[in-house]
Amino acid sequence: MATDIEDTAHAVEAPAVMRLFPARPRLLALGEPTHGEDTLLDLRNELFRQLVEQEGYRTIAIESDCMMGLVVDDYVASGTGTLDEVMEHGFSHGWGTSAANRELVRWMRVYNDGRPASERLRFAGFDGPLEITGAASPRQALTALHGYLADRVDADLLPCTGETLDRLLGADDRWTDPAAMMDPAQSVGQSAEAGELRLLADDLVALLDTQTPHLLAATSRDDWDRARLYGRTATGLLRYHYWMADTSPARMTWLVSLRDQMMAHNLLTLAEQGPALVHAHNGHLQREKSTMRMGGMPLEWWSAGALVSARLGEEYAFVATALGTIRHQGVDTPPPDTIEGLLYALPEDRCVIDAPRLATALGDTVPAPRVSPWFGYSPLDPAHLAGTDGIAFVKDVPQS
Repeated sequence: MATDIEDTAHAVEAPAVMRLFPARPRLLALGEPTHGEDTLLDLRNELFRQLVEQEGYRTIAIESDCMMGLVVDDYVASGTGTLDEVMEHGFSHGWGTSAANRELVRWMRVYNDGRPASERLRFAGFDGPLEITGAASPRQALTALHGYLADRVDADLLPCTGETLDRLLGADDRWTDPAAMMDPAQSVGQSAEAGELRLLADDLVALLDTQTPHLLAATSRDDWDRARLYGRTATGLLRYHYWMADTSPARMTWLVSLRDQMMAHNLLTLAEQGPALVHAHNGHLQREKSTMRMGGMPLEWWSAGALVSARLGEEYAFVATALGTIRHQGVDTPPPDTIEGLLYALPEDRCVIDAPRLATALGDTVPAPRVSPWFGYSPLDPAHLAGTDGIAFVKDVPQS
């Protein structure tokens, strides 16, 4: 069996990755089993460069705030701002401190310099403006959408004024209070003002949609796409805040589901614009249901990858990253009866595996699930092998 598995392994390069699929996917999702390791991000960067140069990919989307990502996109597309400013203000979750993310942004800017707009690379964050401790105020997205429409459509069509939005929004710290994540009573998401904002946001998005022919004639496609992003983000945040204020047993399932829904909507929009490499945690990109326990409660929900795959079919592809060791985090050599253990026995330090061929090579042998000694690392679930197109394996992850 070892020889059969070795036959499925190839270098982690664009040609070998693309051979996993019947045709070039519009969204090629590369997952990672842990965050914060530049070794894995360096692998992502190199694959993206090859996909750009050999396969015509022009966009990379990462698990970062979609609104903050506009700062990065402005820089790589047109040089707006400085690299230091972009790394400080263009990433959420602390991703801006990563040397590998900095190198990605620097390379994209150099690549774009002097190229026509149609050939430039683009950057996107596809996560909502959400952190584990709560959610952003909907102010930025809602006021940006209103401002875009106010400058371009008849004032009589607007459902409200900017002053009305400002009054209903109130102070931003009402929305961002971290106590609301654990105590629904601290959330403003079901207040009368929040309810009115949800209706107004819905009307603003409807106005954007109904005025599409005029808006595309009066403005650039980029500006219109950004207005759509503002609308998705505003309505998504208001929905998320509503469920933060909920007291039913379904509250946490709604919250984790809505985050992946916001991710999925952003990815589906990117798919309209051409082929993109997507990078995030394996759990957000897998086709199977996600599961976790929070506060002693089991949660199940469909990941962004599952939602997108259901819509795009073969135009969505998923390559999960697996790894052998992260010794600085206490993750040592994997047991030989796990998927990671089988791959660790291969001679290559890095390789990409055809997952369906691996499943065939395994036959009736069912790998044991690997147990992680560290909460920040999620091993591959053997039950998910059938829903995975490929596995990028990294034998050892040194400390960044």
